[in-house]
Amino acid sequence: MAKILLVDDESRMLDLLSLYLSPRGYHCIKCTSGADALQYLHEDHADLVLLDVMMPEINGWEVCKEIRKKWDIPIIMLTARSEKIDIIKGLNIGADDYISKPFDEEELIARIEAVLRRKHVPNGLISFQGLNLNEDSFQVSYKHQQISVTPKEFSLLTLLLKNQNKVYTREHLLTTIWGYSAMTEDRTIDSHVRNLREKLRKAGFPVNDYLTTVWGVGYKWMDKEA
Repeated sequence: MAKILLVDDESRMLDLLSLYLSPRGYHCIKCTSGADALQYLHEDHADLVLLDVMMPEINGWEVCKEIRKKWDIPIIMLTARSEKIDIIKGLNIGADDYISKPFDEEELIARIEAVLRRKHVPNGLISFQGLNLNEDSFQVSYKHQQISVTPKEFSLLTLLLKNQNKVYTREHLLTTIWGYSAMTEDRTIDSHVRNLREKLRKAGFPVNDYLTTVWGVGYKWMDKEA
């Protein structure tokens, strides 16, 4: 389930957007100011931001700039202003798309789906709750913080993320990743899982919520929203 951060100083607009998006399976978080939105992103994640431009104190353009400094989150600017110069300004500072009020519900949904497809399925990139794996460069990052992992740790994390909620036995992991026979000690897996957990934890990722031990069997990566 994709999480969408709705940012608008008008509560009625937030309620309307949620009314459109929630039945489509989107989890909506509502913020009535740019400051609240930035604070939320510091504490949690979002898969996409629907961002109003004309807000008091911190306008949408400034919020967009601040988001781009720290996070690679898709942003759709949502505003009553439709002048070409405003659209160009929004796109130049990092917005992924722009839609004007009043908007058509189906057009809004289509634009959200298109942006999510472009951002979340680039070649070789796996994303989960702000955690990113690049299979082309063998890099792991969390909220733009690089995490140094070994090739085996990378392979283990990739396998689990690609097959969320599936339980893997230690034997299966040994055969798939290490190519070892079942005679190899399970401590090989346990040691790598322990090291991987520690690295993700130090980077701030809540790994214990997702990389879980299935006692007597093995491990799985649990997606709570599935």
